[in-house]
Amino acid sequence: MKSSFRRLSLSKQFLIVSFPVILLGSLAIGWWIGNQVKESVLHRMGSVGALFVDSYIAPQMQILSKQTELSPEQIADLNKDIKQTMLDQKIVSLKIWNKQGRVLFSTEPSVIGKTLQVEKALMDAFDGKISSEIDIRTAAEQLEHGQPMPRLIETYTPIHENRSGRVIAAAELYQQPDEIDRLVNAAQLNSWTWVGSIMSLMYLLLFMLVRRGSKTILDQQEELNKKISELTNLNEQNTQLQERVIKAAERASLVNENFLQRVSTDIHDGPGQDLGFALMKNLDDVLLKNKSTANPLPAEWSNGLKQTKAAIESAMKDLRAMSANIELPDIALLSVDAVAQRAVRDFNIKTGVVLHLEVPNQQVQASFRDKIAIYRVLQESLANVYRHAHNAACHVILKTRANSLILEISDKGPGFDPQAAMKKKRLGLVGMRQRIEVLGGSFQLITTLGAGTTILVTLPITDNNLDNDTEDSND
Repeated sequence: MKSSFRRLSLSKQFLIVSFPVILLGSLAIGWWIGNQVKESVLHRMGSVGALFVDSYIAPQMQILSKQTELSPEQIADLNKDIKQTMLDQKIVSLKIWNKQGRVLFSTEPSVIGKTLQVEKALMDAFDGKISSEIDIRTAAEQLEHGQPMPRLIETYTPIHENRSGRVIAAAELYQQPDEIDRLVNAAQLNSWTWVGSIMSLMYLLLFMLVRRGSKTILDQQEELNKKISELTNLNEQNTQLQERVIKAAERASLVNENFLQRVSTDIHDGPGQDLGFALMKNLDDVLLKNKSTANPLPAEWSNGLKQTKAAIESAMKDLRAMSANIELPDIALLSVDAVAQRAVRDFNIKTGVVLHLEVPNQQVQASFRDKIAIYRVLQESLANVYRHAHNAACHVILKTRANSLILEISDKGPGFDPQAAMKKKRLGLVGMRQRIEVLGGSFQLITTLGAGTTILVTLPITDNNLDNDTEDSND
């Protein structure tokens, strides 16, 4: 129910919520105005009753300052005087009490002389106060007090002695509530009419404002939803394009590695073999025959051949080193920690430099592309340490954290200026950064002149097997 209400427009929500408030407010205002009118009329009727008592009853009750009871003649005269007044038609009942609760006079003769319970309003009258209220009586109270009507206006007013002003008796008047009901009903009807009209007008004006605002909000929401939908579609397209770029970069990396392996093989099997054949079959044979022949070549020719042999041997050494660096070892079946150990071991064999390596205790599995990235970054970083850090102490740490590989390579070398290195267009740092970032990782270089260098690589671990891609690239 609550969710259904929230799905409604603001104008409909305003209609549902505000209508009961306005209706209850109008009824409450009418009820309050009716009560105010009732209190006002009661006060006025109490004043009229008090004026009647002071004008017609009090003069005849002065005798109570000398006696405690009224004689039958006095009671008859009082009844006669009351009937001659215009208020006789409005007064249903009249009683005169003394302070002991004894009824001295009543228009209902059956209660004259009875002692009844003194109520608070009667006690207030003996204290000099005038009170008036609508009294709703039960059947027993009607029988006890002699008023057969269940709903009457009850007024208590004191009767004062003329000379001293003291209260010598109290009068209790009962009047029909017809006039007060008529006035209250009219006041309530008028208040409900006016208040209802004004509230309805305000309600309509507010509804028009809320409806206009609701329409504006709905239009904006619709436009926003369209833009969100467009942005969502664009985001999905960008995600797909990004995945395609990553896949293309992965394949490009694998193709590059395969190309490097072919170049390594071609160097080893092509120029390397040709230079070896030339060295062994031609130069070595010529030099041996020159030593054994009776007519050796001139000394300058012999020396030239020796220099050519040395140059070819140096070229073969360089070609073998280049081929070894280009060729990627068989790391497809190795874990990532084993790949790191392999790279460090190869570096130690080539340079004789001993490094400190820390790897996880357990084997860490990752995709083939991640292993290539780790191996190449280690290969290039350690080569830079060997060339630029002058064999300074080097520390390699490989660890995992939250489905990521973290590789840290730090040395105690002289460090360098990264900005100056970028101006020299050193391809090693750029290549390492591109290789890591294309796989969704981060590459961070921390170096200061005289304080060493640290390379920090974070690479997300992927378990997708790229062996099929490797095979496709090799075909």
